[in-house]
Amino acid sequence: MQKGLGTTMKIFGLVLAVIGIGLAIWGYQLSDSVGSQVTQAVTGADTDKVMYYYISGAVSFIVGMYLFNKN
Repeated sequence: MQKGLGTTMKIFGLVLAVIGIGLAIWGYQLSDSVGSQVTQAVTGADTDKVMYYYISGAVSFIVGMYLFNKN
């Protein structure tokens, strides 16, 4: 029974890692939008939406890699 649970956790970890990469790429693409570039020019920082995508992508990737490498 444990072997099946381990395989499920590895698959779930891999899915989370892929989602994390996708969110980071999506955030990068959003940072090239006109609105984001204007905000960057005025404030010197990325918009909150872009930062949320970067942070959630990184967290998802790290948790996914942890679950994939566990056991």
